[in-house]
Amino acid sequence: MNSPKTRAAVAASTALLVASGASPGVAATPAPEHGRTSVALAWYDTTADTIAAAGRSLPPVTSNRTWAISWTAAARALRHVPSGADRKDYQDAALAAAVHRALVELVPARAPELDAALEQTLEQTPDGPAETLGVAAGERQALEILHDREGDGLDAASVNAPFTVPPAAPGVWQPTPPAYAPAIQNGTRFARPFLLKSADQFRLPAPPAPTSKRYRKDLKEVREFGELNSTVRTARQTDTANFWFESSLTLWTKPIRVALAATSHQPLRKQAELVALANATLVDTQIATSDSKYTYPLWRPVTAIRTGVGEIPADPSWNPLHNAPAHPDYPSGHNTYAGAAETVLTALAGPRTAPFTLTSATAPGVVRTYTAWRQLTWENMDARVWAGIHTRFADKAGVGLGTDVARYGLNHAQALFDER
Repeated sequence: MNSPKTRAAVAASTALLVASGASPGVAATPAPEHGRTSVALAWYDTTADTIAAAGRSLPPVTSNRTWAISWTAAARALRHVPSGADRKDYQDAALAAAVHRALVELVPARAPELDAALEQTLEQTPDGPAETLGVAAGERQALEILHDREGDGLDAASVNAPFTVPPAAPGVWQPTPPAYAPAIQNGTRFARPFLLKSADQFRLPAPPAPTSKRYRKDLKEVREFGELNSTVRTARQTDTANFWFESSLTLWTKPIRVALAATSHQPLRKQAELVALANATLVDTQIATSDSKYTYPLWRPVTAIRTGVGEIPADPSWNPLHNAPAHPDYPSGHNTYAGAAETVLTALAGPRTAPFTLTSATAPGVVRTYTAWRQLTWENMDARVWAGIHTRFADKAGVGLGTDVARYGLNHAQALFDER
């Protein structure tokens, strides 16, 4: 932190806390807005840039963990304003300092950019005890939650713990073409959730047997609509399949920001809680997803179609529109993500929103407009079938699992934001 003001604010914060005897107390009267930039949106964008710079080599759940830690620290730091302190000055400084400190610790390569962002926030904040106390509270909460989450099993190596592939048999997952890569995200199920009691708390029932009518019906749909050169899939459906092949982490970053902007009239603490709860819930959802996936390691449609199931003859030359990710079919991870995100945003920002657009790196030139979170979930369910990588029952089960995890998270959110 190169700015004299920034260095002084951070250096003085702890000493001033001790000297003033400050402790969480009755909130001061809200201060005017002072015409300052929204600190919540500014630091949301800074977090998004930091996550993007960390690279796609990290599992999505590891990146959601970074979001969750940073913004949970911010939400905790905003729960109380010291008596007599200007509310806005204190809270702006606290949010910025909390997110800054967490991100610097988790993505140290971005320290120069993060320091500059903190300096910019503090330059907009008047000097004084409110700013200094806010910086101290933010830094303290960040360091405490970082310490609490040490060894939680959400680092990339733990998430991708080796999985022993069972012997080939009808319905059993096997590595898929063309790479036949080892399974990924097996270790996520062993990680420590933020709010769930355990990874198997909402474990799904077993999927339909390959010999069942439901399985054969859904597999036929994938065979017809998800084939690389399908003659029944429309151009619009192909665009949808391509669009949602992008990472859920990436595609849902903007909708969550849209929800954050829509709640700008709410207290800053509530805005921080929205971002924190959305991402903590998404971490827990991915833990629960891994639990069900590897409890029922169901083969991917490409394996089933090439092998043949019942009256569906084997088609060794069948190829999906997109190559299947290296983990089992049931449930669809994209859809657990969608179900969780939709549930949290609906609860905290309402089911509908002003029109907003999304683009996707996997569908260049395609622009989609949405007015409700549910629309994104519907497209996710269709997209994974039309891409040839999931059965529809796996998609629907995924939405249900994500919804259950998110509802639990919303009902137990207080445990996430209680100061430690």
